[in-house]
Amino acid sequence: MDVLLTIVQNINKYLSNYILIILLVGVGLYFSIRTKFVQVRCFGEGMKNVFGNIKLKGDKQKGGMSSFQALATAVAAQVGTGNIVGACGAILIGGPGAIFWMWIIAFLGMATIYAEATLAQKTRVVNEDGSIEGGPVYYIKAAFKGKFGKFLAVFFSVAAIIALGFVGAMVQSNSIASNIANVFTGLGVDAGFELFGLELNWIMLIAGAICAAIAGFVLIGGVQRLAAFTEKIVPVMACLYLVGGLLVIFINITNVPAAFGMIFKYAFVPQALVGGGFGAAIAAAISNGAKRGLFSNEAGMGSTPHAHALANVKDPHTQGTTAMIGVFIDTFVVLTMTALVVLSTLYESGAGLITPELYKDGAYVGLASNATMAQSAFSYTFAKLFGSAAGSVIGNVFVAVCLFFFAFSTILGWNYFGKVNFTHLFGKKSTLVYSVIAILFVFLGSALSNDLVWELTDMFNYLMVLPNAIALIALGNMVVSMTKFGKKEELPEIK
Repeated sequence: MDVLLTIVQNINKYLSNYILIILLVGVGLYFSIRTKFVQVRCFGEGMKNVFGNIKLKGDKQKGGMSSFQALATAVAAQVGTGNIVGACGAILIGGPGAIFWMWIIAFLGMATIYAEATLAQKTRVVNEDGSIEGGPVYYIKAAFKGKFGKFLAVFFSVAAIIALGFVGAMVQSNSIASNIANVFTGLGVDAGFELFGLELNWIMLIAGAICAAIAGFVLIGGVQRLAAFTEKIVPVMACLYLVGGLLVIFINITNVPAAFGMIFKYAFVPQALVGGGFGAAIAAAISNGAKRGLFSNEAGMGSTPHAHALANVKDPHTQGTTAMIGVFIDTFVVLTMTALVVLSTLYESGAGLITPELYKDGAYVGLASNATMAQSAFSYTFAKLFGSAAGSVIGNVFVAVCLFFFAFSTILGWNYFGKVNFTHLFGKKSTLVYSVIAILFVFLGSALSNDLVWELTDMFNYLMVLPNAIALIALGNMVVSMTKFGKKEELPEIK
């Protein structure tokens, strides 16, 4: 296991530090220039498409989803542990400046995801029964005919099934279970026990079983049940987290200017905070911003086009502008909220973390790790309002509840995207087999998780980018032809 972990870590190092950055930045710049910065020109149009059509109970669709349901499903997958745990990890390793590079990746990613969504709409297939099939495998095969296109499509599907449907679900369910267990541990509950040499936790197992049961109910119910669920849960979870985050920021409002200052300052002089030479420090800031940015907003990864392909819209451009807002919400709103909460609470400008074992104003607020930093920040702030003991409990519970919504919604979105690719490889009769395996991985993740699982998730996420990015570049002219300033092709509207 240690040897395998080392191999995967080395692969991830080269993928994230070199190939991933070049592809993400290159593709984002390419489509920003080719579409004359559609993420700026059509930002208002995208906001109108999203917030002018927001519904917690959309009209029943004969096939596919409404535009908002498709966005909600995409955002459900985008807004996950990466927005809390991933953001904290990027700050801890790459310094506050990593957030700046996550913003850059997201800005360019808005153009990338525009291309993904429009191509998913263009190449989707509407069956006689009204059902819709679409996603990267369809536009990959449209970009490259013959054996090479089939190879890239299969390569993408296998990576997506493992990264999203199986291993990725373990990461998300483990985050849910471990944070719930932390709440009970803080209350003095010891639920640990040993079985066959494994150290397990009753609370984590129960949480995993509940997650698996709910996920099974939604996933086996098909795309319509998924759409109905995500259009309700996504607005609620986003508002809940934003309200809590704004409360923390308001209480620490005098520290917010310094927090923004750290983000911009340490984006270009990170060695002053994270140590080492300038080259190593700037590489750590940029690479952590890039890879955590990908894990957070998923632009260029090829996951969310599965949802955008299902949107019943008049033309691909409309869903493309809608998709851009998903990246904006994910990174510039939710992830930035996490960064400001952590930096305004646990960091001092020019001095970094208060201490690796976090104490502030004489109160212990936790260990400095990507999994606990957000809880520490909320706990410390709520302690000001409710007292030390009560504030710690409220902070832990709040972050656990938010992580449950974020991670569970990601499980649903990712599992659906994995199912699309599994069905593409093995046929519609394989759907039940896939669902059973995926639900089992959700449960196993609550009990079994280690560094190898996280590294494997990252690796297969990165591998998804390769065929997806190649196909996007190859179909650049098609994307341009569907932009607002070009020829728009009407698609049949399904009611």
